Amino acid sequence: MITVELLVNVTPQEVRVAVVENGMLQEVFIERARRRGLVGNIYNGVVKRVLPGMQAAFVDIGLERAAFLHASDIAVADNEIRIDHAASSESITRLLQEGQQIPVQVIKDPLGTKGARLTTHITIPSRYLVFMPEAHNIGVSQRIEDEAERQRLRDVVAVARGDDNIGGYIVRTAAENAGDEAIASDLRFLQRLWASVQARIAVAGPGEVIHEDLPLVLRVLRDISDADVEKLRIDSRETFQRVDSFVRKFTPELADKLEYYPGERPIFDLYGVDDEIQKALERKVQLKSGGHLVIDQTEAMTTIDVNTGAYVGHRNLEETIFKTNLEATQAIVRQLRLRNLGGIIIIDFIDMQNEEHKRQVLRALEKHVERDHSNCHISEISSLGLVQMTRKRTRESLEHVLCETCPTCGGRATIKTAETVCYEISREILREARQFDSEQLLVLASQEVVDLFLDEESTGLAELETFIGKPIKLQVEALYTQEQFDVVLL
Repeated sequence: MITVELLVNVTPQEVRVAVVENGMLQEVFIERARRRGLVGNIYNGVVKRVLPGMQAAFVDIGLERAAFLHASDIAVADNEIRIDHAASSESITRLLQEGQQIPVQVIKDPLGTKGARLTTHITIPSRYLVFMPEAHNIGVSQRIEDEAERQRLRDVVAVARGDDNIGGYIVRTAAENAGDEAIASDLRFLQRLWASVQARIAVAGPGEVIHEDLPLVLRVLRDISDADVEKLRIDSRETFQRVDSFVRKFTPELADKLEYYPGERPIFDLYGVDDEIQKALERKVQLKSGGHLVIDQTEAMTTIDVNTGAYVGHRNLEETIFKTNLEATQAIVRQLRLRNLGGIIIIDFIDMQNEEHKRQVLRALEKHVERDHSNCHISEISSLGLVQMTRKRTRESLEHVLCETCPTCGGRATIKTAETVCYEISREILREARQFDSEQLLVLASQEVVDLFLDEESTGLAELETFIGKPIKLQVEALYTQEQFDVVLL
């Protein structure tokens, strides 16, 4: 059985929530006061630009960058054109016009250089249900497998909704074995909330917020299944009181598990959370056996390479490879959750010859993914021995939240060698000497480059001076990176 502890660290600048399963950090959520997450928020958007060639539009919702709305995310009435992937290029122009105001909901936070992703298919979640104003059906989470329980939940929602048939509902996993009255109460709450949202839509100005989702701590409480939660520890008294009030109203089963942590030692230090976060920012992940993973996150995809490393096994090579790959499956899924990696993910397991071993590794990966709250899809092992998978991405990865592009290498993770820069300077000197008249030239460069010119490249520098017929002076600029230089005519 897996036991879950939620640790909440609150400071005036940010709130951090750590999900610890069986004593090991699995997920971390970070929300900063200056940059709160937008997913779930509803805005009165203004269409700024319609792009027929992309079947999309850019919508202003009051952010720095315009948000993106694809035609497939536009809800339309039955008597209007329905959009699908085969729709003609004119379809988006018949649905939207520049300057039009439409209520939209954020489904993806701004990621990197991309703006937020929007939809007009508005959904409002609560503890047990998700309300869909544009729909009429009642669905049940696929994670609830018992057919009798699924039917009971449908019946409860149908009775609570009554004859007015307003909106559709999805029954969430948390509703499994929940009481009829608790679910009905949730439904009534959603109906009242939607009525207030509609009232706000009628009077909201362009780009104005109509409805904001809950703060991070309450959002995690609402969305996480409480079945395995053993403790919820919070290090802020004010936040504890707010959460306590929320829990007693909406999730009373968690009330006894709530705990205020007054200790002087930071709560994350008790579980080594900060150390694990630091490790999650590194490329290399060590496995207990001695093997390791190498994780590279790029704009297009994330690649994960599995290596045996120091693990030499006990029987034979095939058995060593199989055990390393098997151990890697659990570590990979943990890293995907911890780093919040999304989009296309390519896993390069160590090549296996045994078909049964391949099948077991793939099944192990699928089993570990079941604990992930994000939607994942895993393909079979390809002819090249690669596993392709996708993981739904709604918020920025841990690396994007905590880090920024290196100003020295520009995100390449490498810089030119001092030798390369020396030769670039030599070519620049030749260009300058041919184009302009001057008595001498001054080279401004980093310490490493100047040292190389004075040592190993001194002969070449002397030959260059003779060739152009002018003296060349060198000057160290302490603030220059290894790649930076200037050639000045004197």
